Amino acid sequence: MEDSQDDFVSLVGPLEERDGKLVLLIPMEVGGDKLLACTRGIAEIDGDMLCIKVPDWLAARFEMQIGSLVWINNRDGKFNFGPDREKAGE
Repeated sequence: MEDSQDDFVSLVGPLEERDGKLVLLIPMEVGGDKLLACTRGIAEIDGDMLCIKVPDWLAARFEMQIGSLVWINNRDGKFNFGPDREKAGE
């Protein structure tokens, strides 16, 4: 199944801390709205931001911390996520 150009989102951004947990905040206007369907259960809307929670086990697996750059996309209607080592200079 191919992604519609109108629905596909691919972003890179830093992890932040909220309530002692790692999160990725994505403005709804730059793609958060298009990620809603594939982030149900791991994200919530907070004002004009989509707040995606990063589980502790996943952060530990990829050695992520506050400020780590990550990439995300919704290819094939799924939420895809990982460390962006190239952009982070690692």
